[in-house]
Amino acid sequence: MPLPDEPGPHSLPGGEYVRERSGEGRDLTRPPEPAPLAVPVYDNHTHLEIKDGDAFGYREALDAAERSGVAGVIQVGGDVPSSEWSAALAELDPRVLAAVALHPNEAPGYADADTLFDALGRIDELAAQPRVRAVGETGLDFFRTGEDGRRAQHESFEAHIDIAKRHGIALQIHDRDAHDAVVETLLRVGAPERTVFHCFSGDEDLARIANEHGWYMSFAGTLTFGNAHNLHRAITVADPELLLVETDAPFLTPAPHRGRPNSPYLIPVTVRAMAERRGVDADALAAQLTENTHRAYGTWA
Repeated sequence: MPLPDEPGPHSLPGGEYVRERSGEGRDLTRPPEPAPLAVPVYDNHTHLEIKDGDAFGYREALDAAERSGVAGVIQVGGDVPSSEWSAALAELDPRVLAAVALHPNEAPGYADADTLFDALGRIDELAAQPRVRAVGETGLDFFRTGEDGRRAQHESFEAHIDIAKRHGIALQIHDRDAHDAVVETLLRVGAPERTVFHCFSGDEDLARIANEHGWYMSFAGTLTFGNAHNLHRAITVADPELLLVETDAPFLTPAPHRGRPNSPYLIPVTVRAMAERRGVDADALAAQLTENTHRAYGTWA
């Protein structure tokens, strides 16, 4: 079977990249590869469809990740084209599973164009594919979207929750400046059995709520930032069986490389920071992260 960036009937929609991240004012060179993890883990949230500066192609990114001890990734969509791309890549590369959704900041645009219902229908179709293991990223974002777009965000979020429950797959939540509203929605509508706070951004209070309800908390490179005191507190109270790790690449590059292009091969930096904050052995934490990841999404085989 031809690989997606080679010509042939299985080429990915949009080619190698769906979109490109702005690089103005940033160092766009790739950070050096860290020492590999002895115990493999998985990047449970990444965006290989986005080109950023001195970027890898998706195969090179996955190869570098393997060298760093990252056994596989969840490739995440945020609109219809990137969700289609993600599902297609998961079918073609055994190191990839997919998540599909409309990002909360995309929902108002679909609603304004009167295409939200159709777009959600397409996400529902993609969620039925066997290597699509999550609906995400969906949720609420009160930082980038104002009052006029919140109705569409809520409608989209609740529809995604329903899609995840009907297909029996995980839900990946984008929650920015909306902790209370996200929790209220999950409790009112009923959260899927496997619910993940992607790029966990809360404090110890939200971590305790997640513990109570069995919601996974996925930590990204933001944990390594010196001013992320809320995360430094949250990681110490989070239930170890609910911990996950991610890059959210090409965003949220861990320190000391903050601002440069991120990629799954940098996961070891965050895993070691998690272990240090929790006062545990990095290998033992990696084994726990892998067990948790398989429980949330199933296996990659």
